[in-house]
Amino acid sequence: MKIKTLAIALCLFSLPFAASANPTLLEKTRQEQQIQKTHNAEREAGFKLTEKEVRAKRNALIAERNRLQRETELLSKSFSKNENKLAKLEEQLRLETGSLGELFGVVRQAAKELDTEMAFSVTGADHSNYDAVVNEIVAAKALPSITQLNGLWLGMTEQIQASTELRQVSVPFINGEGHQSVVQAYRLGSMGLIADQGYISWDGKRHVATPYLKQPENGPSVSVMSQLNESGLQAVVVDPSRGVMLEQLANSPELKDRIEHGGVVGKIILGLLAVGAVIALFRGVKLMMIRQQIKAQLKNPTKPGNNPLGRVLNVYSKAQNRSVEALELRLLETIVDEQQGLEKGLSMLKLLAALAPMLGLLGTVTGMIETFQVITQFGNGDPTVMAGGISMALVTTVLGLVSAMPLLLAHNVLSTQADNIRNILEKQGISLVAEQAEKAGSAA
Repeated sequence: MKIKTLAIALCLFSLPFAASANPTLLEKTRQEQQIQKTHNAEREAGFKLTEKEVRAKRNALIAERNRLQRETELLSKSFSKNENKLAKLEEQLRLETGSLGELFGVVRQAAKELDTEMAFSVTGADHSNYDAVVNEIVAAKALPSITQLNGLWLGMTEQIQASTELRQVSVPFINGEGHQSVVQAYRLGSMGLIADQGYISWDGKRHVATPYLKQPENGPSVSVMSQLNESGLQAVVVDPSRGVMLEQLANSPELKDRIEHGGVVGKIILGLLAVGAVIALFRGVKLMMIRQQIKAQLKNPTKPGNNPLGRVLNVYSKAQNRSVEALELRLLETIVDEQQGLEKGLSMLKLLAALAPMLGLLGTVTGMIETFQVITQFGNGDPTVMAGGISMALVTTVLGLVSAMPLLLAHNVLSTQADNIRNILEKQGISLVAEQAEKAGSAA
């Protein structure tokens, strides 16, 4: 530190000598010092001016704050005064209106109900004379006038009269292909509209009619309604729910729809049922014919025919000169051959009967997997999203059980018939062996 101070002192001490040695450098140094002083003076003046401006702004803001506080106090007093005045006026209005306030609420409620009725009922297809009055009452903030009350009453009367009418009307109609036209229809009171294809759905918001996806059995048409309008007496299928039941009718699946819900597995099960039914029918007819042939053969045992019993008798006639043991073996061989013919196809029936419920279980598992995949993708908030997988799971189970039961029944019936025929053949074979043994014993 001392060394640094000594160096500075030497420099200051050497300046006069340098200045005397170089007057130009000294003059330049003085000019720079003068410029520096001028610059410092300007900065100080700027600082003082900025301080004045800040103080002025601060004073202005304080004054504005005081003014706003005064205005807030005045507004608060005015608000309290107006609130008290409003409370007194409301109490005065309540006392002066009396029961008219309740009347206003009842009128508005009735107007809302009538507005909903006119918007969605089929009577809106040809009755809309008081829509404006009803809308005014619904949107009103004050008591309705006498004119508005009369309009509301006339609108309600109009709807009541329209609900008792059978009238032919012209309505805009959009078919299933999206083409719009004007069709003639009958309005059955406030229950529904009936066109050529049956009931049609009325959209009061768009003021247009659309067809239902499915019509009820023996549903009415324009021709039926014309007869009803002329004769005054005709049986007609009506929907008192104003279209709700007709819309739900489309959700009730038919047999074809249920089969479609079963998917590929369901169709395979039905294919197995068809194959089993063909086999069962063919074998049933065949066994019935064999049974009739055996009955006819039993009545004429001396003439063997082309049937199982005839072939057994034919073996006996050819082996009469053989021993009893040889005859018994030949008859047993023939009966076994006939038994194979009698039971032909029954093992396939049994296999199909066992395979059908297993395929149903496969469809159930597949449907549940699909349902879980849908839940993973879309969540379980909407049941209709999961309906496809659940339908497949349930329908395939039902189809598997329904297919297995008749196949099992057919297998049991046909097996019983084959066993009965085999028993007849065995009984006749034993009698023939016994007869041969008696002959051999008498000869000995």
